[in-house]
Amino acid sequence: MTVVAAYIYKHGVRTREVTLDDERAMATRPGEFVWIGLFEPTIEEMTKLQRRFKLHPLAVEDALNAHQSPKVETYGRELFVVARTAQLVDAQIAYGETAIFVGKSHLITVRHGSARAHTELRQQLEASPALLAKGSDYVLHAVLDFVVDGYLPIIQALEDEVLDIERRTLENFLSHGEVKRLFHVRRDLIRFKRVLSPMAEVSGRLEHLDSPCLDPDVRPYFRDVLDHAQKVENMVDALREVITSVFEAASLLEQQRQSAITRKLAAWAAILAVPTAIAGIYGMNFQHMPELGWTFGYPAVMAVIAATCGVLYARFRKNDWL
Repeated sequence: MTVVAAYIYKHGVRTREVTLDDERAMATRPGEFVWIGLFEPTIEEMTKLQRRFKLHPLAVEDALNAHQSPKVETYGRELFVVARTAQLVDAQIAYGETAIFVGKSHLITVRHGSARAHTELRQQLEASPALLAKGSDYVLHAVLDFVVDGYLPIIQALEDEVLDIERRTLENFLSHGEVKRLFHVRRDLIRFKRVLSPMAEVSGRLEHLDSPCLDPDVRPYFRDVLDHAQKVENMVDALREVITSVFEAASLLEQQRQSAITRKLAAWAAILAVPTAIAGIYGMNFQHMPELGWTFGYPAVMAVIAATCGVLYARFRKNDWL
């Protein structure tokens, strides 16, 4: 069933439930407005709503297609708002869409791909009749605030994961899986930023939009939504900087490790060069060479080799090359 909830409210109090098949039941009286919530509705259901509330065909088409960027459009005395929802699915950000039709006596939300229903939000608003009595424009603010507040847990979860990888980077080198994960997170954040900026623009425009659907005393509430969107946007920018610093730290540590390995190899090569050089000299098999007939010649050469290698080893150890 695509109709999640459909109720008429009067002075902030729920009065009765309505159905899409009964157009007369959806008729509102002064001081009332109807809030209809749908999830991935059919064309027939949207056609019924279009006929009853005189919704603009272009807005209905956008609500059905569900491939829109966040935006605000005005059709006469009607407002059409599109918001993008987001959630973590298998450690990746998955996006949905919520289209909102707003009139003085009605508010229709059309969700696509979002697992967060507005049931909890509806209950919270019904528990505060004084706020709900402000009308459909206040519910519009509440829905947008609900959508934007859903962004925060996503960034917090990704932030905890990235900071955990950052901590392990200082202790051990990044594994291939960790590097791959950081690239995926950075890619998701870039895409997320493309959603956050238009959402902030939507909130800012609604704050200053002069429309019959928006009462002057309700418009400032959209500033709160804008502040939340900008807060998440700043967190995304900060998290991208942390990822960049993790890559830089990992690169510096890798360079340091390679430099240490190079120094060790050079030190051992220098030590091994001593016996190699002396053995090479005495391996030329010339008839007349020093100490060839000396009884202690071999022990003396071995002692020189051992002493020279020992001195080199001690010097390299002192300089932290070994």
